[in-house]
Amino acid sequence: MNFNVSAWSIRNPVPPLTLFLVLMVLGTIAFKQLPITRFPNIDVPIVRVQIYQSGSAPAELETQVTKRVEDAIASVNGVKHITSTVTEGISLTVIEFRLETNTDRAVNDVKDAIARVRSELPRTIEEPVIARLDVEGLPIVTYAVRGPAMTPQEVSWFVDDVVVRTLQGVRGVGEVIRVGGVKREIRVALDPDRLLSLGVTAGDVNRQLRATNVDLAGGRGEIGGREQAIRTLAGQTTVAKLASTMIALPGGRKVRLDELGTVSDSYEEPRAFAVVDKEPVVAFSITRAKKLTP
Repeated sequence: MNFNVSAWSIRNPVPPLTLFLVLMVLGTIAFKQLPITRFPNIDVPIVRVQIYQSGSAPAELETQVTKRVEDAIASVNGVKHITSTVTEGISLTVIEFRLETNTDRAVNDVKDAIARVRSELPRTIEEPVIARLDVEGLPIVTYAVRGPAMTPQEVSWFVDDVVVRTLQGVRGVGEVIRVGGVKREIRVALDPDRLLSLGVTAGDVNRQLRATNVDLAGGRGEIGGREQAIRTLAGQTTVAKLASTMIALPGGRKVRLDELGTVSDSYEEPRAFAVVDKEPVVAFSITRAKKLTP
């Protein structure tokens, strides 16, 4: 029995039109409820292996650590690409798996592979850090800050104290990371000739500063019928107070810290930098907040 749908629809136009209208309304409602985002949540199976060895040169890290890690990971099921970056004291290996690979299983397989060769790696390395590389957590936008009338310290502190704190309160912002700039450092530059004449070493001065310039918790005590926390406050609040710290010398003598050298409010040696148009700047990257999927 042959049923001609077209002929039946022409003779009875109401049911087909009704079905068409119903499908059109349902399609419109479904389209409006379809979530649309510029940066959708995606799950790419990428695992990162980071190994630290303080003071080690890149050449030694490559032969003693990176190659052995790559050889161990190459046998893991589902590996697509292996990319390694070696810098002074840091070996970073990024493993990209096929899209159908489960990310949690990939992380566990990499951990097992590293555990098998852990005894072959140098004993001086720190414990390998193995974690999934969250693509959603990568920065979505980066800005550069330049202040011609400001020093690098002032620009860096402006980004940390003003820009970062303001952006962290904006809805949808997950994290703000500063790139480049400098970090504040109280620098104590000791005079070797002065230390030699007084019979004290830089190590002795360092130990005394660590022992005296610190705030410690002292537990709890009952004062006036109330329990209160007890703290030992010995940290200096200004550079001038730190410079006036008394350093013990052999023979029961004492001397001020600034008599052994200079104490200055400076910044530590930069290990990273940002450049725009061949000029140094302080940049900051913004990472979006993750959206919970229902």
